[in-house]
Amino acid sequence: MTLPPPAALGTPLPAPTPSPDMLARLATRRSAPAQALSVPGPDAGQITDILTLAARTPDHGKLTPWRFVVLGPVSRADIADHLVAMATQKGLPPKAVAVLAKLTAAPVTVLVISTAAPGAKPVWEQQLSAGAVCMNLEHAAGAFGFSSSWITDWYSYDADAVALFGLTAGEKVAGFIHIGTATEPVLERDRPDVAAFTTTRP
Repeated sequence: MTLPPPAALGTPLPAPTPSPDMLARLATRRSAPAQALSVPGPDAGQITDILTLAARTPDHGKLTPWRFVVLGPVSRADIADHLVAMATQKGLPPKAVAVLAKLTAAPVTVLVISTAAPGAKPVWEQQLSAGAVCMNLEHAAGAFGFSSSWITDWYSYDADAVALFGLTAGEKVAGFIHIGTATEPVLERDRPDVAAFTTTRP
């Protein structure tokens, strides 16, 4: 399965049409446990397509206030080794080491980095765009038949840890999107009562 060729600039895009497949996908979307993701995962071409779809996200001002880092198993294993040593040095609880299993299990991980900066558009809007990219990544991975998990952990917020992933000053982790094949059933969980937090005004 490949993406259709991109439309030329200024070309009218197709209007939305009813899609039972998309409705079913949205109605059953569920993150898989990151530590339960295994091979097969997307190949290089599929990763490119997934990123291409993820980038079709709302972006006020066309700033592209995010960037991707594709992490394979080798780079993540090396970083995890450094994080184990870091957690020990910092005196973090055992759970800080245990959660690293979520970082290393999947065949591929896309790190989404928020590059929001003060300027013409509010930083908050730029950060929201990075979050939208993360959600688009999950939907795109699902469209190719893969399960995914969008997570952060302590190493997403530790200044020494994020340096291992190549973040620079002012950048933040929007999410690690782990992608692969679930090795166990992904079970439904409780969902919020939408009516309880919805206000309708005429």
